[in-house]
Amino acid sequence: MTALAAKKLRILLLTDEGAVPGKPRSDLSGQDGELRKTEYDVIEALQKLGHQVSCSGVGSDLAVVRAAIEREHPHIAFNLVEQFDDRRVFAQHVVSYLELSKQKYTGCNPRGLTIARDKALTKKILAYHGITVPIFAVFAPRERIAVPEGSKFPLFVKPLAEEGSEGIAQASLVHNADKLAERVSFIHEKMNSVALVEEFIEGREIYVGVYGNGRLTSLPPWELTMDNLPEGAPIIATDRAKWNPAYQRKIGLKSGPASLDDRTAKELQDLSKRIYRLLNLSGYARLDYRLSREGQLFVLEANPNPQIARDEDFANSAKHGGMAFEDLLQKLISLGLNYTPGQ
Repeated sequence: MTALAAKKLRILLLTDEGAVPGKPRSDLSGQDGELRKTEYDVIEALQKLGHQVSCSGVGSDLAVVRAAIEREHPHIAFNLVEQFDDRRVFAQHVVSYLELSKQKYTGCNPRGLTIARDKALTKKILAYHGITVPIFAVFAPRERIAVPEGSKFPLFVKPLAEEGSEGIAQASLVHNADKLAERVSFIHEKMNSVALVEEFIEGREIYVGVYGNGRLTSLPPWELTMDNLPEGAPIIATDRAKWNPAYQRKIGLKSGPASLDDRTAKELQDLSKRIYRLLNLSGYARLDYRLSREGQLFVLEANPNPQIARDEDFANSAKHGGMAFEDLLQKLISLGLNYTPGQ
């Protein structure tokens, strides 16, 4: 049973310019529906809680944000912005602007966003603190490409700072030097990004959600599976697997509670809290792991402000732990209202 919010708030939903819910939800289908479901789910849940919700799309002009704040006088901005001026690496600057405007907001602070969205920097920080990450190297355009020292094929190639599996496909897994050079060039030329090359960890794909500012809560570990893959085929969370419903059905994509012994589950939850603090995260985040066939945990990346749609991993894990979707959003609002920048 979900209780209505005790205090009704004016909430400004900030989202990407192309994701503003401007048509009936019933008119959306397929990949279009997948890409926009978060905004619809959040608006519906906030209204169900009794809040007054307005929405503004952010493109390449911060004046839009200022105008919306002056027009709506929101108690808090519910931040779903994933890019600015069509670049994901600029999204944290929208949050910086909210802080400079003394506007309360949900989700991660700009410093945590900056650190975590640089996957190489994340790995360097974690490795410094003795946390196991895959061996990796970073290659900028026109830089000589080589196998990262200490690793061997197969290797995995992805953009350094993209989210939502963007730029990840079956071709991201490479087995020789020619394919490595080809995929790195693809990341440089088609994705306009520096390439991150890391050893591929064969094993289980495990996610752990964490929310909080000072006091943290870890959600139950969640596992991604693909039941219809050919025997021996590795699990790769590609762009198609993330956003294409037809392809998801084809490969039998599912996610649910990870079947783990109590020791491993507790290790994952405790480690996730430690990583959250080391990366200066706040609000909420999802930590992505590989559990190797030998039982070793590898941290793949941290995802501040992960997808928060009703049927996505973060919300499903919270539900499995006893928290309804509306209560989860109310908790994120409470965390935002009580977060003080600079502390």
